[in-house]
Amino acid sequence: MTVRYRISAALAMLLMVSSGAFAPAVAQEKLIAPETNPPGDIPDNQVFVTYKSPDGFDLKVPEGWSRTMIDHGVRFFDKYDEIDATVVDASAVPTASSAKAHEIPDLKTAGHAVKVTAVKDVKLAAGPAVRISYLSNSAPNSVTSKQIRLEHERFILFKDGKTVTLDLAAPAGADNVDQWQLISNSLKWR
Repeated sequence: MTVRYRISAALAMLLMVSSGAFAPAVAQEKLIAPETNPPGDIPDNQVFVTYKSPDGFDLKVPEGWSRTMIDHGVRFFDKYDEIDATVVDASAVPTASSAKAHEIPDLKTAGHAVKVTAVKDVKLAAGPAVRISYLSNSAPNSVTSKQIRLEHERFILFKDGKTVTLDLAAPAGADNVDQWQLISNSLKWR
């Protein structure tokens, strides 16, 4: 009789648990606050990984971003943010003056409502570079045709007859100063 009672009690307990009549005590999981980064902000805790280009340079990029090959280089993107890195042959070291004469007119012709805000010679970890700060409209969204205003930091570096152009873009007003500095200074020639 005792054995039957234990089996019956265990069976009754199983029936109550499976029917929801009896639920064991479970610790409540705390809600996680949603991220409050505005569109385009790269989070401060973003993990970066090293991309090894077949064109002879390494570059840290945000982990988890999509990657696609483009003419003479690579593009990384996530939502409104983009990182383009292209390599072309060059006969001379670029300077702010040469960028104003050649790069800026090409940028204005190829871009959408480009407004250059600064051009200067700078020093990156990989060596001397030209930095072009500018604003542009994004390409129209293929579904909605919506465009947004983007801000860019473009760096042009030279080594052994080649230039690498690194273009960082995000919605205007996004706070990516530290992340863009990390990315631009991570560029290393091999």
